Amino acid sequence: MDQMTEDKIRLLNRQGRRVAEYMREFGRITPLEAFRDLGVTRLAARIHEMRQAGIDVMSNTIEATNRFQEPVHYSCYWLPR
Repeated sequence: MDQMTEDKIRLLNRQGRRVAEYMREFGRITPLEAFRDLGVTRLAARIHEMRQAGIDVMSNTIEATNRFQEPVHYSCYWLPR
């Protein structure tokens, strides 16, 4: 990660910095991981703030099945290397 991105991450609010650190440590983050591990309930809002700050955040949609065998979709986010 370049120094300019590091500087932008330092300017984020506390939750935004936690999300960025998590992505650096684990490579990616999903809404469930954000809630379970960081207490962040609005991951999409934190990602939006990061993008507004000029941080390049990659994402894709994952299709899965919930415990009721119903189809669900959720996003997975990561920082490019």
